[in-house]
Amino acid sequence: MATFDTNHVKNIVLLGHAGSGKTTLAECMLFEAGLINRRGSVEERNTVSDYHELEQERGNSIFSSLLHTEWRGYKINIIDTPGYDDFVGEVVSALRVADTGVLLLNATAGVEVGADLIWDYTEQFTTPMIFAVNKLDEENANYDKTVAEAKTHFGANVLPIQYPVNPGLGFNCIIDVLHMVMYCFKKEGGKPDKLPIPEAEKPRADALHKELVEAVASNDEALMEKYFEQGELAEEELKAGIKKAMIHHDLFPLFCISAKQDMGSGRLMGFIDVCCPSANEMPPQLTKAGHELACSANGPACIFVFKTISEPHVGELSLFKVYSGTIKTGMELVNENTGVSEKINQLLLIEGHNRTNVNELVAGDIGATLKLRNTHVNNTLHEKGKNLELMPIAFPPSNLTVAIEATKKGEEEKLAQALHDIQQEDATVQVEVSAELKQTLLHCQGELHLTVIKWKIEHIHKVDVKFSQPKIPYRETIRKMAEASYRHKKQSGGSGQFGEVFMRIEPWYEGMPEPNGLNVRGRDEYPLDWGGKLVFYNCIVGGAIEARFLPSILKGVMEKMQEGPLTGSYVRDVRVCVYDGKMHPVDSNDISFKIAGLQAFRQAFQQADPQLLEPIYKVEVLCDDEQTGAVMGDLQSRRAIVEGMDTEGHFQKIVARVPLAEMYDYSSSLRSFTQGHAKFRMQFLEYAPVSYELQRKLSEAYNKEVLEEV
Repeated sequence: MATFDTNHVKNIVLLGHAGSGKTTLAECMLFEAGLINRRGSVEERNTVSDYHELEQERGNSIFSSLLHTEWRGYKINIIDTPGYDDFVGEVVSALRVADTGVLLLNATAGVEVGADLIWDYTEQFTTPMIFAVNKLDEENANYDKTVAEAKTHFGANVLPIQYPVNPGLGFNCIIDVLHMVMYCFKKEGGKPDKLPIPEAEKPRADALHKELVEAVASNDEALMEKYFEQGELAEEELKAGIKKAMIHHDLFPLFCISAKQDMGSGRLMGFIDVCCPSANEMPPQLTKAGHELACSANGPACIFVFKTISEPHVGELSLFKVYSGTIKTGMELVNENTGVSEKINQLLLIEGHNRTNVNELVAGDIGATLKLRNTHVNNTLHEKGKNLELMPIAFPPSNLTVAIEATKKGEEEKLAQALHDIQQEDATVQVEVSAELKQTLLHCQGELHLTVIKWKIEHIHKVDVKFSQPKIPYRETIRKMAEASYRHKKQSGGSGQFGEVFMRIEPWYEGMPEPNGLNVRGRDEYPLDWGGKLVFYNCIVGGAIEARFLPSILKGVMEKMQEGPLTGSYVRDVRVCVYDGKMHPVDSNDISFKIAGLQAFRQAFQQADPQLLEPIYKVEVLCDDEQTGAVMGDLQSRRAIVEGMDTEGHFQKIVARVPLAEMYDYSSSLRSFTQGHAKFRMQFLEYAPVSYELQRKLSEAYNKEVLEEV
């Protein structure tokens, strides 16, 4: 294939709600450039990008696909992304390396929720954006409504470059107000005829052209002066001004297409070539050390891995962008994150499931390599001695957590390896082996994401699994003071075991006064791994227990704090005072006092009005105005306390405190009753007491479980 310098490489990402036509547009772009002889379709399951068995089975994109095409002296790398929010990790990683986003809007549906959700991420990355109104050939296409909604949702900087003359079933003409020409397409689409703008359309075209010129001029002082002087801007000046405004996220051009009929894709590609920035025209990348890294083929070799694909019988395919230098086969690079030296044995261009070997890739280009030994997503590789580390992708937190286990005993190791491989491939999947809950927890984005993970485990890794609701990490504490003593005595020939401990326990809180009526000889605070504190006092007088046995008593207390009497949960925020006891000159030892301390603590805890605490999360739900009532009603049914409402963009934001125990199915439920037009985020807030009835119910269930195990 032809070689391209950095100036002639464009990286775009196709974005949009599921079903907006991204994959079909990608197919058009490949066909228009002559890289494929026949356009595939999603329905026929023969598109270049949706090549995975699961995608063809479901009829939707699930994974992002890397493609490339050549158009009028430029190479365009295309990343086709899925439209469901469950696969947001694919979108975020693609946005990290793309230099322009193309957001498709369905002319029959207007701005759909997927577009809203994606837009938030484009603003985080400040990605230059193009809008493409698609499906203008369908019966209910409404261009004007779609553009009005786009301006409402994404701002007045959405600027039409084109508008359709006859949207609907007979659609075949587009007026371009940048070139001031009308494109008319034949029935089969493809290359249009260029015609003068009809007299009936001139007023609208002139008005939109003027709006375009004024918008471009307002973002550039030099162009503004020319516009005031001449009353017009030349086409080349407009194009340069558009590019500058796009780079600064100040202007978002809007185009018209019918991807299914292959109408308008060539004009869109031409605009990408001329007006969309190359990587070296974008602001330099920042390293974690705060230094700038310019995108130059003459700079130090540096690549960033944004995606990995595990391929059976092939190995791990690492997709990367070259941010500096020229990468050649055989080159050795250092992984800044691991310190491991990696040899680039192959350089590949990706076309869906097809691979093409190349000898080098220049700064700004995107490619892949195979079998890097210790390199994963978010890793930076560079030439030796440079110590470059680019800023990592910040993936969104999970929305759904389930417990996972193999259905067959003995397959735990195979499942662990499968989960490890999936986690390496998909950074939005997190696996947690919880010693506290005695469960393996899988954190992911939602039900559809979970379905895909299950499919991979069962079809690729050949392990049957089942999911269940995760246990809740409750905590236990006390509400009043109690005292107890315990004597441990054991005689079995020779030296025996003896230890007696007198103990007082109290609820601990910051700033509480010293123990009343006890002679304090020592105090230690122990922050607990699971939150809260244990404050341990030595109040022994007269040498009743030697100081050398106090660590053993503490060890016994700490051991019992890992299994509280109410539900077997961790205990927190307790003050323990050891104030008396007895020893034996021969039989007393560490194990004796550990047991005595444990049992004294257990008895005192049961007498100190134990209280069960549950984790409370701050939940923020973003939804449309008309959905606020339904969202608040559902939250209140989950024992939530709604704290207030605010606005965030065009969303209403509802803020509530919700027990974690009530959030298990929230992702699916919210999506269901809002038809996908809402999203939420949650973060741990605090532990709070549960009601008496709930505490009794949970305690009874735990005791029943313990009896069954016995």
